[in-house]
Amino acid sequence: MKKTITLIVAVLLLFGAVQNAGFSQNKNELKTPRFGVKGGVNFANLYTADADYNRMITGFNVGLFGKLTIFNGLAVQPEINFATKGSKVTYNGTLIDGTALFNLNYVEIPLLFVVNFARNFNVHFGPYAAFLVSGKVSNESNVNLFDFESNINTKDYNRLDAGFAVGTGIDIGGISLGGRYSYGLSTVGKEKTIMGITYIFPDAHNGVINFYVSISIN
Repeated sequence: MKKTITLIVAVLLLFGAVQNAGFSQNKNELKTPRFGVKGGVNFANLYTADADYNRMITGFNVGLFGKLTIFNGLAVQPEINFATKGSKVTYNGTLIDGTALFNLNYVEIPLLFVVNFARNFNVHFGPYAAFLVSGKVSNESNVNLFDFESNINTKDYNRLDAGFAVGTGIDIGGISLGGRYSYGLSTVGKEKTIMGITYIFPDAHNGVINFYVSISIN
């Protein structure tokens, strides 16, 4: 509860600072939506309490964005991206020990609020929703029955993910450079039962650090 109150206070102070910043933008710039393309590199991980350790894997993100200024210093930026996620996970269960490599591919739709502290520097944050479109998992364990390498059976995994993203960016004309962290609130794996044992695999959440370049086309 204290963390929630602190976050609300911080956001209110943030908006107050934006309104008092007095950035110089003409009326046409405020009204004209911007559209463009973006892409970059992902450093993805899966966070789970059952793993001994998780290793980041490197992937990419590519997509489209729009940006509409609400008032001086504040804009809304919806995006649609193709993003690779996953992790190399070493786990230690009650009966099974092993290592799994997850390569997950999502179509991701963030809805971000972009706050400019200066004309060329912004902080952005907001929710995202993602849809698992494909992926591959390999697993090696101390029980041969659980060794495999195959495409993900989407019936065994949650197709939908939702979470929160926060980042910063620098605007140089029509080009923006930025970094962002996103964390999924949905569990990647579904509950399964094998040989009378019920478990969730992976009982984990997506976490991604991404760096990107975006280019406005108008």
